[in-house]
Amino acid sequence: MSRFAFYLLVSLLMLIGVGLTAYRHISFDVPWVPGAQQKVWDIEAQVTFTATGGPVKASLALPENQKGYSVLTENTASSGFGLSYLDDLPGRRAEWSIREAAGSQLLYYTVTMLESDNSTPAAIKRLPAPQEVSWERPYDTAAAQVIDQARAKSADSFTFARELIKQFDGQRQGENGRLLLTQFDRPDLMLRLLNEAGVSARLVSGLSLEDGRRRQNVSFWLQVFAETPENGQTVDLDSADAEDINTDWVLINPETGKQGEPDNLLLWEGRGAPMLEVEGGVNSRVSFSMIRHNEPAAVAVRNKLANDELLNFSIHSLPLEEQALFKTILLIPIGALVVVLLRVLVGLKTSGTFMPVLIALAFIQTSLITGLIGFLLIVATGLVIRSYLSRLNLLLVARVSVVIIMVIAIISIFSVLAYRFGLNAGLTITFFPMIILSWTVERMSILWEEEGPKEVLKQGGGSLLTAVLAYLAMNNPWVRHLTFNFLGLQLVLMAFILLLGNYTGYRLLELRRFKPLTED
Repeated sequence: MSRFAFYLLVSLLMLIGVGLTAYRHISFDVPWVPGAQQKVWDIEAQVTFTATGGPVKASLALPENQKGYSVLTENTASSGFGLSYLDDLPGRRAEWSIREAAGSQLLYYTVTMLESDNSTPAAIKRLPAPQEVSWERPYDTAAAQVIDQARAKSADSFTFARELIKQFDGQRQGENGRLLLTQFDRPDLMLRLLNEAGVSARLVSGLSLEDGRRRQNVSFWLQVFAETPENGQTVDLDSADAEDINTDWVLINPETGKQGEPDNLLLWEGRGAPMLEVEGGVNSRVSFSMIRHNEPAAVAVRNKLANDELLNFSIHSLPLEEQALFKTILLIPIGALVVVLLRVLVGLKTSGTFMPVLIALAFIQTSLITGLIGFLLIVATGLVIRSYLSRLNLLLVARVSVVIIMVIAIISIFSVLAYRFGLNAGLTITFFPMIILSWTVERMSILWEEEGPKEVLKQGGGSLLTAVLAYLAMNNPWVRHLTFNFLGLQLVLMAFILLLGNYTGYRLLELRRFKPLTED
């Protein structure tokens, strides 16, 4: 039963770790490889109008997270105006206000959008009910005849919308279509006809993304829903009665009747609200400029999740100084795995259990060659001085304390000498863990006295080899990227170490005992 519990624990750690890692990649777009690039769009909306001299209030619709695009950052420029972001309206809006303004006014809003296949669209909480439409004569008769013709050739809301638009095609356009187009713009006319027919639809504003475009206007699209709420009432999708509501919807081009969303279309306003509303001004207009560039995926993801509640419980929510610290700390399990592999499977002896991991961390700060030279100089000098201390017959605590002071003095002297000779790399020797070096000198000195220099070389060489291999594993760019961005991998490493801790077979270096058998 204990073995079953052990393997169950290992399996749970493995599954949870892999699940958290995959979830972070899929849901938050965290890349698997370091240095990955993602496409980012910088879009600027320029609002112009002429103020009439009194109070002014201007409201602009803002884009939301949607299929294919996520909002990273946004900012505005509006001299003298107050600004508020309104989230409790249908869709998000920016509202500028000022007590008194006259003449030409210019407001800017800039947003950075990330191209993301895993972007989560904003939920549609309510289906729009068909609005009541009033027609004057003879447009009411023309609208009824167009609707009847389209309904006869359709099977559902989507096909009805397509057939309705075809009634206004240049080649198939009849007298009714020509009459209605003399009174209404095509997008508004299509929406009125759909509402008149009882189809749940709304008019949304889209922006065609093209690199380097300036002063571009939005295009209008019909958003048609599959089902119509009963009795003309809006339906709350969070209510218990909403389970049977089909919330499927499609975009349809009101000019051509083509169904589907183009790849380069960004829905700037997707709730059926006005794009721009200005009180206290006339001749209002909004135009857009855009540019596309590539940005490191790590930066893009960090900006994307900056205000995410889940992120506030992760390392990325910490200040940069603490993040840099954890970026190093999270490498320690990799070094521990290397030590376990070499000691349990290979049978390599080291001076101290995890001393090589700390030395490997020092190598990351100093570089490998500089670290190796510094380590050998400190330990060799320490052993010479420690051999003299052994003749004084000091107590252990006093002797170790003296060794610590001695190691600090050695590091200080080597740093000064390196600086005097212009060897700036030698200054990084201060990154070595002084307490660990002191205990290493103490243990190797005792080992020299008890086992001889051969055992010192064996354990010292094993420690250095382990530290070098741990350094190579920990300093790998892929490893550094994965351990910092996917905390679930820590559970996977723990599961592997638990499995290795359960190994009781032969170590590779122990197989030398069987060499005489092969010779016979």
